[in-house]
Amino acid sequence: MLRVYLLYGYAALMTYFHVSGKLEQYINMKYAYLSLIALFGTLILGTIQLILVFRDEDADAHKHIVTAKPAPGEHVHTGENRWWKKVIVYGLLAFPLLSGFTFPEVSLDSNIVAAKGFKFPTNTDAVGDSFVRNQYLKPDTSFYYNKEDYTKTMQAELKPYVNKEHITLTDDNYLTVMELIYDYPALFSGKQLTLTGFAYEETANTNKQLFLFRFGVVHCVADSGVFGLLLNLPTDQNYQNDTWLQATGTIGTDFYAPFKQTIPTLTVSDISKIKTPAEKYVYRKYN
Repeated sequence: MLRVYLLYGYAALMTYFHVSGKLEQYINMKYAYLSLIALFGTLILGTIQLILVFRDEDADAHKHIVTAKPAPGEHVHTGENRWWKKVIVYGLLAFPLLSGFTFPEVSLDSNIVAAKGFKFPTNTDAVGDSFVRNQYLKPDTSFYYNKEDYTKTMQAELKPYVNKEHITLTDDNYLTVMELIYDYPALFSGKQLTLTGFAYEETANTNKQLFLFRFGVVHCVADSGVFGLLLNLPTDQNYQNDTWLQATGTIGTDFYAPFKQTIPTLTVSDISKIKTPAEKYVYRKYN
């Protein structure tokens, strides 16, 4: 019966994530159908298991196996599962349910950036597993494609912006355009850009520079990251970390000493404080 509770529990957890809208804090909603498959799959398996419990088929099958006459030379395993094995197995299965229903969700902010620091273009500490890596500044989807397919994909994504002189970043195109800017800085140089995000200022920077970030999800939280641009402010200005801003300026490139390389930047002509958006995260969209 414990299996029934676990299976129905997973179905209930998936339902809770969908109904509450919290699923988008864990995965790109493009893949929400996978959680629906899991939801209905666990419901079906739980129902099957419930039927087996009431029919007592598990007990009958086990009894038949134990009493069956072994073939010549066949070794019969008569030992029963130890209780501690069941505790470990069911405990591991129950932990995601416990954490999913009881642990509070935490919104990512500048404290996460400060605690982990950030590198450019990616943090490749998870060498050998291209599907689990935290990213910084530049969204990088290249490791999900071979080189030729990635180039074709990005060229197709680039077409709508080639002839635009003023680009406004939205929740839908934020990660796409940000990846294009870092991939093709020369093509975007001189274009006007408007974006929103939260302020993050490194202690090494002057009051004329700060980063404007959005936390983004490429596929799921395993490849989430903090993405944005270094702003060159028109005058000495001081914004506290996590202050939400809207900035408009001209895209260019500058040498950034901490990274020891040239990165895209935004020379700001207009900047103002805005309210914290209801949805802080952005997600990678695919054509």
